[in-house]
Amino acid sequence: MRLNESGVSRRNVLKATGGATAGLAVSGLASAAPTDKVEVNVGFSSERGRAMARDAAEDVIREFEFDAMTMRVRKRAATALEKNPNIRYVEENGTMHALAEDLPWGIDRVDAEVAHSNGYLGAGADVAIIDTGIDSDHPDLQDYLGAGAYAVSCSSGECQQGWDDDNGHGTHCAGIAAANDNAQGVVGVGPNITLHAVKVLNSQGGGSMSDIAAGVEYVADQGWDVASMSLGGSTGSATLRDACQYAVNNGVLVVAAAGNSGPCTDCVGYPAAYPEVMAVGSTNSSDGLSYFSSTGPEVEIAAPGSSIYSTYPDEAYDTHSGTSMACPHVAGAAGQLMAQGYSNSGARSQLTNTAEDIGLASNESGSGLLDVAAALGLNSTDN
Repeated sequence: MRLNESGVSRRNVLKATGGATAGLAVSGLASAAPTDKVEVNVGFSSERGRAMARDAAEDVIREFEFDAMTMRVRKRAATALEKNPNIRYVEENGTMHALAEDLPWGIDRVDAEVAHSNGYLGAGADVAIIDTGIDSDHPDLQDYLGAGAYAVSCSSGECQQGWDDDNGHGTHCAGIAAANDNAQGVVGVGPNITLHAVKVLNSQGGGSMSDIAAGVEYVADQGWDVASMSLGGSTGSATLRDACQYAVNNGVLVVAAAGNSGPCTDCVGYPAAYPEVMAVGSTNSSDGLSYFSSTGPEVEIAAPGSSIYSTYPDEAYDTHSGTSMACPHVAGAAGQLMAQGYSNSGARSQLTNTAEDIGLASNESGSGLLDVAAALGLNSTDN
């Protein structure tokens, strides 16, 4: 078991370089003394490489199925591993952070309510929110809340599960994707989707590359449909990219927020910048590009992300902005399609092929604005 798991009944409680080598020159490690212990992710290309990594390790923290491990090692040993032909990469186990900024119309704009009125609710799809957790007893989420797992445990005194949300970010994203249609609060893109909390970010919204990669791996191993990551950073991780490729190979559609570095040019963050991942930009209520939205050729689609009202811990609701909020709109729509039998690649293509042209440049919105109804073969007038 790579993450701590806990299941609950559906009803009752239920931020390295672009995928290449990050190396030891990245933040912190360059200044370490040769005998200092450093925490690194190591990818290997053979069983000999695996054995060499284990032998060099002072402590193995985690082993992945995709030929990598996280470990603590003396810097001089890590430097030696970097030069070994059996080792693919050695990188600092850095951190990523939740992409939101305090600054709800989105469901209507992407025509998700048209899908609902035609019986498309996402039942049977499994969407994992890889984030700060999900509030396990929120009345707008608990009816379709599935199993949970955590790499970092909830630290609030009110935690009922290790994967409970002690920050709020994950719960907000969960409601956008799949808040229940229960005559209270808000409704999500796919209100009958089964949500799964995969808590990899702590109460401050930060988490290690290794923990995030483990969360992605976990989702793949469960056979779930969609991994929604409203998190990222300006530098990448080969380990995290490996995890994303592993998930895609196992049938998962991986969706991630493009980043909040705007206004900028070619600044999509990671993991969204990886080709294995569907990168989502953000729009405002006037169909303009959200001022904070990162842009670049990696952006595939856009969704509402400015001033989005959604669920929040302690049975509350709140308004937040960010590509973090755009991402779960797309994740929920992907769940809707996969509930209808689409594969991960098929759903990804269908979402981009049916996106609405709202006049933004391709590096701002990719194929256009998410259109849930069109993706399901409906017209906006099919109410």
